Amino acid sequence: MQFEAFAAAAADIEAEAADTDIVARVADLFREAGPALPIVARFVQGRVFPAYSETKLDIGPNYCYEAIARAAGQNVSADDVETRLADVGDIGEVAASYDFGGQRGLGAFGAGAGSGGNGDDLTVEEVYEELESLAGAEGSGSQDEKITVLFGLFNRCSSQEARYLARLVLSEMRIGVGEGAVRDAIAQAFDIPVESVERALQVTNDYGLVAEVAREEGEDGLDDLHLEVGRPVQAMLAQAGTAADALEEWDEVGVEWKYDGARVQVHFDGESVGVYSRNMEDVTAALPEVVEYIEAHLDEPAILDGEVVAVDDEGEPLPFQEILRRFRRKHEVERMREEVKVELRAFDCLHVSGEDLLDAPLVERHNRLADLLPAEAVSELTVTDDAEEIARIEDAALEAGHEGIMLKNPESTYSPGKRGKNWLKRKPDVETLDLVVTGAEWGEGRRANFLGTFLLSAWDDDAEAYVTLGKVATGITDEQLADLTELLEPHIRSQDGQEVDLESAVVFEVGYEEIQESPTYSSGYALRFPRFLGVRDDKDPDDADTLERVERLAESQ
Repeated sequence: MQFEAFAAAAADIEAEAADTDIVARVADLFREAGPALPIVARFVQGRVFPAYSETKLDIGPNYCYEAIARAAGQNVSADDVETRLADVGDIGEVAASYDFGGQRGLGAFGAGAGSGGNGDDLTVEEVYEELESLAGAEGSGSQDEKITVLFGLFNRCSSQEARYLARLVLSEMRIGVGEGAVRDAIAQAFDIPVESVERALQVTNDYGLVAEVAREEGEDGLDDLHLEVGRPVQAMLAQAGTAADALEEWDEVGVEWKYDGARVQVHFDGESVGVYSRNMEDVTAALPEVVEYIEAHLDEPAILDGEVVAVDDEGEPLPFQEILRRFRRKHEVERMREEVKVELRAFDCLHVSGEDLLDAPLVERHNRLADLLPAEAVSELTVTDDAEEIARIEDAALEAGHEGIMLKNPESTYSPGKRGKNWLKRKPDVETLDLVVTGAEWGEGRRANFLGTFLLSAWDDDAEAYVTLGKVATGITDEQLADLTELLEPHIRSQDGQEVDLESAVVFEVGYEEIQESPTYSSGYALRFPRFLGVRDDKDPDDADTLERVERLAESQ
């Protein structure tokens, strides 16, 4: 498929306002995609690779600005691109404003630019192949290599192609197409019940694969797709709730301790172990003791859901921030293993010995789990209709140093990626918010080399943008400031004096005393006495709290 045709379709989709019209346009695009369908199904969402894939573009905005500047000509610099972006607000619009195709030197040919320059029949497949090669670049000289590859691509783009290439590279497609729209478009394009598409997406987590199978094999082909050991899927999620809510909704309630740990999905194929974070990142190397435990105690291929908790020498739980020290560790793992010990607490079984268990009731899945691992590694599940017993379990969980309890429908199935009413999390009445860091300020004095004050934001669905809630600088040690500066510096978009503008990439957990109405911040609210509690490495910005939740909390005070 010509990339020009994809860009034209993206423009048509972007121009639609109604969800049904967007889905219809995407369905048309899928029918016309030909062999490029798996790629198109991801590109239209602003993704290059499947969500579970360890392959990442790892392209910072500055790389993209430099590549655009090179393709635009000798009189354009990366700073010029950034300045224009500040005025326009859309990297696609900025890229489309330049006249590419005039810089077809050796650099462009080296990046696979061919011989035609502007409008040189660039295909979707070629764009994918070039971005895939870019993602594989590492080591000395990789930065220049990435910029050169991007330069070569932009140099072959028409104005419209450049608009969507720039957005794709920075994962900012902004044409109104989310996962639900792609799911519905696959169903519409190939005349398949949306329920079959939904189930196939749950077990594969691969929109490109599902689109291709839907086209080639229809509903029967989708029904033949199953979970695959080594291919992580999205975790089932919980929403806040009470014991009264659970007892009113269900005849009986499954009660478990809510561990103050990090969510993991464990895959064992009979020989090797893979451990994945909630964001489906491979964290196997960072957690060797989990790998060793599974190898020693699990005898059958399986996919397990659970948490990894940090414990002290007596086995008592340590704060959540301690486990995150392990998750972020890529080097000196053995030293960190001595400093922060971790243990697995599995609470669900998704697959065992070739059998998918997603549709089995919770109680059955837990029984299968209990058959697989020793009791010490399995979260205890108590099924009861007694509110007093639920309260006793909660008291025991808190006394043991954990967060609270989980309340689950004993008959519920496992729905990857869904946050429904079948799982409720019950915590003590102390509220925190998970907020995205969108700005910062450099410190002063001995902290001058550290980012020291952090601007907190929540997503506003109505504005389709992040809105600010306040700044946090309290509760952060010098050591943590150094770590946070290292974590956030790659996401700096621009800076003006001491103030820094950041990509929405990092989530902070923040405690507060009260939410107040305030004209100071764009949300209309401000956090009173905000305090930094930790980095939520296990959460993407999309998983952070929204303005809607902030408003609900403010109203309930």
